[in-house]
Amino acid sequence: MNRFPSREAAIVGIGATEFSKDSGRSELTLALECILSALHDAGLTASDVDGLSTFTMDTNSEEVIARNLGLPGLNFFSRIHFGGGAAAAPFQQAILAVTSGVAECVVVYRAFNERSGVRFGQGPPPGKARATTENEYRSWVNPYGLLTPAQHVAMAARRYLHASGATSEDFGRVAVLARKHAATNPRAWFHGRPLTLAEHQESRWIVEPLHLYDCCQETDGGQALVVVSAERARDLPNPPAYLAAAAQSIGPDQHNMTSYYREDLARVPELARCAEQLWRQSGLGPDAMDAAVLYDHFTPYVLNQLEEYGFCEPGEARHFVADGHLEVDGRLPTNTHGGQIGEGYLHGVNGVAEGVRLIRGSSVNQPAKQIRHALVTGGVGVPTSALVLAADPG
Repeated sequence: MNRFPSREAAIVGIGATEFSKDSGRSELTLALECILSALHDAGLTASDVDGLSTFTMDTNSEEVIARNLGLPGLNFFSRIHFGGGAAAAPFQQAILAVTSGVAECVVVYRAFNERSGVRFGQGPPPGKARATTENEYRSWVNPYGLLTPAQHVAMAARRYLHASGATSEDFGRVAVLARKHAATNPRAWFHGRPLTLAEHQESRWIVEPLHLYDCCQETDGGQALVVVSAERARDLPNPPAYLAAAAQSIGPDQHNMTSYYREDLARVPELARCAEQLWRQSGLGPDAMDAAVLYDHFTPYVLNQLEEYGFCEPGEARHFVADGHLEVDGRLPTNTHGGQIGEGYLHGVNGVAEGVRLIRGSSVNQPAKQIRHALVTGGVGVPTSALVLAADPG
């Protein structure tokens, strides 16, 4: 069996722009700002960078980034498909590049005007109606009115409610917790604006069973992180967040957001496949995770993740949440930055940054217990990815 280079690379710098509804500047400017901020945090400069990794959906091409930053050149650059499912995957690419000697310093970035520009929540963006194999799945759902991510997720959420006995209030508790954490986070869009369960229940339907507050933010902004070898990380100013595991997964009969043809529609097998890789690579398991940053584009999928990553049995996530386990002082402090529901929607890369802060001990909602290991996940409903971050090199 091939050996994963666990803890041989680390995240050493994080940087972001503000998260807003109208940035007032180009996506390129956002990308440059967050990359420079991350390099400053790492104690490095643009001349140290020889690798870049991002999403296929990012409009900021690598040569333009390199030219505008004045990089001496690039030895490595890569892009990952599937939108938010790629939240963790560029870090897997960075790990492999750094530990193989292909590159020495890789910056992962994601920057977009997702509110003032093309809004994913309004339906298929430009190019998604072309007759390509990538868009093939849309032929089976778009003609029947399933056009938006919320509409796609609502189908799976309805089945989950039926199979588990959960209710809309169980989804609401996820949103209330995210907003509670966002309320104390100055970076968050919902800073100072907590949410009650009653307010969640009274909010308008987007697509039943999803209320308004079951859906994430549509955000303008940028986030970048810097990855180097564990050896080099020891000489840099901030405590490293060692990359203990990094996985990608496509599940059986996988469709983008519309895997409606599986035998059990209340399960998400690609998450379980990711989990198996993470625990094998890191030598850890769900019981060793001190915190989690779970991709919360829609609240129902937080419940699925708790189950598929092994924190509770199938159908039991609603009790796990209701019992307070995701609170800052709970068993598994989760989305302490407010998540994409409360802080901002940066395709999950801002969640990786929060995972790093938890490892450093610098989250605005830092748990009292030491965070030695943190799980960070990518988008659900699409081919996905996940990371385990560690406070020590093992």
